[in-house]
Amino acid sequence: MRQSSALRGSVLALLALSLSGCLGLGGGKPPAQLFSLTPASSAPAGTVSSGKPGTDALMVMEPETDRRLAVQRVPVQVSSSSVAYLQNALWVERPARLMRGLIAETLRARTTRLVLEDDQAVPLVAERLSGRLLDMGYDARGQSVVVRFDALRSDAKGVLASKRFESVVPGVSATPEAIGPALNKAANDVARQVADWVKAP
Repeated sequence: MRQSSALRGSVLALLALSLSGCLGLGGGKPPAQLFSLTPASSAPAGTVSSGKPGTDALMVMEPETDRRLAVQRVPVQVSSSSVAYLQNALWVERPARLMRGLIAETLRARTTRLVLEDDQAVPLVAERLSGRLLDMGYDARGQSVVVRFDALRSDAKGVLASKRFESVVPGVSATPEAIGPALNKAANDVARQVADWVKAP
């Protein structure tokens, strides 16, 4: 009985240690807030989209970013040349990957296109939506959240079109509790703008 209790205690201790490592995202104290992006518009369950990959599908690529946005930390623009990172908050994964998923889901909800993401193995796709995520963070100078995205479309004929999209949410206090929802709102606004641009004739 004592051996059984000791074994059970050892297993629980190892489980707790494993969980603390996961929650700590690499060790150390877990952040107070984990940010993600939740679509304001989402395709309902049971929605079916179909089409030929070479003629009908739209592939959403993960946007490029600079090193400031290539991490899970939330950038804070302190001045025109100085950037810090928000304390006690992290993205659940890279901002560019989250933005790709948000744009793809918004397109599924607002268009009839067959929308794919670039980690899905489809050899030939008629149209691609790529671009560069220029900003997705907090501007301390104006107490605002900014999401800025340069979109690039290429169709089956190789014709390119680009457009810059931006959303600013002002009056946001410098706390994770305020910045997280504001970032989600601004990112959804940009995703909606991109979807409307893509579906426009």
